[in-house]
Amino acid sequence: MTATPDILCIGSVLWDVIGRSASVMRQGSDVPGRITRIPGGVAMNIAMTLVRFGFTPALLTSVGRDAEGDELVAACAARGMITDTIYRSDDLPTDVYMAVEGANGLIAAIADAHSLEAAGAKILGPLSDGRLASAETPYDGLVALDGNLTLDLLSEIAHSPLFASADLRVAPASPGKAERLIPFLTEGRGTLYVNLEEAGLLCKRSFRESREAAEGLLNRGAKRVVVTDGGSDATDGRQDGLLTQTPPQVLVTRVTGAGDTFMAAHIAAGADGATPEDALNRALQAAATYVSGETAL
Repeated sequence: MTATPDILCIGSVLWDVIGRSASVMRQGSDVPGRITRIPGGVAMNIAMTLVRFGFTPALLTSVGRDAEGDELVAACAARGMITDTIYRSDDLPTDVYMAVEGANGLIAAIADAHSLEAAGAKILGPLSDGRLASAETPYDGLVALDGNLTLDLLSEIAHSPLFASADLRVAPASPGKAERLIPFLTEGRGTLYVNLEEAGLLCKRSFRESREAAEGLLNRGAKRVVVTDGGSDATDGRQDGLLTQTPPQVLVTRVTGAGDTFMAAHIAAGADGATPEDALNRALQAAATYVSGETAL
């Protein structure tokens, strides 16, 4: 029997292979550094941060029945996550994310989430087969959803009665996948977590600051948005008002996973009863601590 989770994390759970160097890099650079291989993916990063805040997340994703997949599922369970909700594919390999970071930030990244996309709606089985919920008793808790799913599946989720009672928190996996969140704009569903570039892609225009971007998304039909802009300000926008704060200034030593850390901290603070002002402040503090290298995912 599946344990009762505090939140569902739906999306990519894969291996992160990240090369980091203290050198400033450009196209073609060949520099010394460190290469790590750790559990990652947007849903996984959010889940790991939520565990640190005392949550027990359940993972809804696709992981292959290969050696890499067995190792990944074991790593998730060891970190306090519910893993018997994961769809294990016999013919799809475990996904991988690869990135290179220099002293000047993210240089390049490739997300191979083809298996998650190919699995499609199979990953949502626990929401209809009684393990977590059913069509008669839809899931009514928190859901963190990432844009590594296909546009068709995200559109299905935005309209599905299986999610009608859920508190949906949605984030694109990257700017390149930001437009996959359009169904949540048009349906006015959930809370969207985006950065300034992603907000611009969803609205098909450029924004100078997070507050302007939040207004643009709300005007397009969003129910609630949280827009970040790196080390600049961040805005929590609802139809009844906007809240903007500036994060603490820190030395940036890494960037991959910062947005996921921010989102998880914001969700956790809200679930803990924090005011919108305190929740945004806690999320900005958590992200600043993460990018400074003081806390590991």
